[in-house]
Amino acid sequence: MIKAMLEYQFLQNAFWAGILASIVCGVIGVIIVEKKLVMMSGGIAHTSYGGVGFGYWTGIEPVLGALVFSVAAALGIGYIKRKGGTRSDVVISLLWSLGMALGILFIALMPGYPPDISSYLFGSILSVTQTDLYMMTGETLIVVLAVAAFYNHWKAYLFDEEFASVIGIRTAFLEYFLLILIAMTVVVLIRVVGIILVLALLTSPAATAAIFTANLKKRMIYSVLIGNVFCFAGLWISYRMNIASGASIVVISVLSYLTAYLVHGRTGKIKTSSGSHGIRL
Repeated sequence: MIKAMLEYQFLQNAFWAGILASIVCGVIGVIIVEKKLVMMSGGIAHTSYGGVGFGYWTGIEPVLGALVFSVAAALGIGYIKRKGGTRSDVVISLLWSLGMALGILFIALMPGYPPDISSYLFGSILSVTQTDLYMMTGETLIVVLAVAAFYNHWKAYLFDEEFASVIGIRTAFLEYFLLILIAMTVVVLIRVVGIILVLALLTSPAATAAIFTANLKKRMIYSVLIGNVFCFAGLWISYRMNIASGASIVVISVLSYLTAYLVHGRTGKIKTSSGSHGIRL
């Protein structure tokens, strides 16, 4: 495969896309898992499908449409979570369905034959273009710089939100900011594993890393490295067996997490704390 990668541009694009996806998953995924925002992230991801359909309908880049819809959904879900009380999960699930329905509706309104949108639903890392890479690079840089610039704030926020508020950190701003970063992460992952499978790659590297360490910085680093292994193993299997790349990556990531969980569960080495694996300051 290395020889083929040197010869074919599409494999080089897939290689860099895997690295970018692993970086952004490793950084944001840890926060998502620790703050138990997995289902909210799923709501944002599925709402982005409406943006893909809107992009096709209006003639703009579908990924840009997905970004707009994802950010709008992130802000809406953030507001609902803070103000909606016990019914927030109901509204989030409705937005989840609404995004998918709007995507189908916009595609249906297009004249002529509908486009093949399976790569947006299930991912196709082998079809990533140079334009996709430019957008993914920009979004990855924004996410990484945002986490690095507010690293101590994120650490306090993850350790104890009440404590973070007491010491003067604007937790409401951090929460909305985090949801916007999740929206950007989703857009990065759409071309790699697709909207349907995005949750697995968002959470499995971070969850696997959490088994081995409670240190936030180490967990992010481990998660990035683990994500790279998942992406490149899935890419290799996809290329050699001519099967869907997104599905290959997700199957490997889920099986790897389950294996690590069972092995370390038997030896009693899983890091535990109240409510989750826990962040150590």
